[in-house]
Amino acid sequence: MFGTDEMRTLFSDDTLVQYYLDVEVALAKCQGELGVIPQIAAAAIADAADLGRIDWARMSERTQIVGYPILPLVEQMSEWAENNAGQYCHWGATTQDIMDTADVLQIRAALNMVEEELQRIGEALAKLAEDHKETPMAGRTHLQHALPISFGYKCATWLSAVDRHLKRLNELRPRVEVVEFSGAAGTLASLGDQGLPTQYALAKELDLGIPDITWHSIRDGFAEATGLLALITGTIGKIGYDIMLMMQTETGEVLEPFISGRGASSTMPQKRNPISSEMMLASAKLVREQHSAMLDAMVLDHERATGQWHVEWQALPTAFIVTSGGLRAARETLEGLEVYPDKMAKVLDVTGGLVVAEAVMMGLAPHLGRQAAHDIVYDCCRQSFASELSFVDLLENEPTIAKVLSREELQYLAAPKNYLGSAAEMTTNLLTARKQ
Repeated sequence: MFGTDEMRTLFSDDTLVQYYLDVEVALAKCQGELGVIPQIAAAAIADAADLGRIDWARMSERTQIVGYPILPLVEQMSEWAENNAGQYCHWGATTQDIMDTADVLQIRAALNMVEEELQRIGEALAKLAEDHKETPMAGRTHLQHALPISFGYKCATWLSAVDRHLKRLNELRPRVEVVEFSGAAGTLASLGDQGLPTQYALAKELDLGIPDITWHSIRDGFAEATGLLALITGTIGKIGYDIMLMMQTETGEVLEPFISGRGASSTMPQKRNPISSEMMLASAKLVREQHSAMLDAMVLDHERATGQWHVEWQALPTAFIVTSGGLRAARETLEGLEVYPDKMAKVLDVTGGLVVAEAVMMGLAPHLGRQAAHDIVYDCCRQSFASELSFVDLLENEPTIAKVLSREELQYLAAPKNYLGSAAEMTTNLLTARKQ
């Protein structure tokens, strides 16, 4: 439930080790073309590098001993190529070069998946916003009725954040999608004057950016990636939270898409629990914790971390996997969300018109002054709370109000649909701008 199959596969051992192989092969190819190693050796390494040849039991055992997977992998690769060409594998590289660059390739693919889901969520929200930009519902502050809004406007506010996340995602790519190849202490000393040419060639081969300087001990790029995920899932969690509240039995303004058995109870047949929204909210909490761990991992010692780097190995995959689960839940929910305008109208009327108290106050203000209008309407609100009389009836029976507003004018002010402000215009402006 907490991740898609596609994202789990991307962060599986098989896929990660394949990325290790891809980086090692790309490195050999570049060094062969630069004359750092014999081209025949580079070709032999490329021909031999096959995930199917890995002895997984041996690699697992050696990784447990060494503490890192690259030396055990290179040990096997060195045996595969003909004519001892495998001895040129991993030339001038260090473990973190291969692992970090593989992580970058993995993150790039993962961001592609995140971007696709965000785009689909955006499309679903845009449709809801367009369809319901004039559908009145209760706006709530502190969980109480505040003023009428439109459901489309509410969806448009959600959509605005999704669009910003898409922008953030593309803005961070140049900072994150860069090669990491700098040798044991970051100086490329083992390759002499071929160090930077090799780094540049490897970046080009893998279609990655060239870093300003060595970054293997400066981890803000990866932390920025999980920061983005935390922001994305924070928005998804907010949407899920709103949907859960609107799905309460007492309101029923929206429902998650119906799937037989979805959200069912083991003992209460009537239940239709907001399972997808709960997953959306849970993903926000879980990804936030992974991002917190990534921030901790930034604070490391000198030119190679003593444990902080290892935190990333757990936090980074977990953040992406859980994000994928939250995004899937959001997409499925929003693409099939059941909206009930009649229930929204019923909820608007539950206070007998109190939700438009501000509208009445502002209608009276030109005649009585703002503070005087506030005080009169405030007294009517209190009386309505304390009795079974409707707010509108109390207003009509107030002599001071009757002198300045007709019954028809009061009825107009007390209709929620007439006090949506610029909600529809704001929604239209957002939808129009995102098409340009």
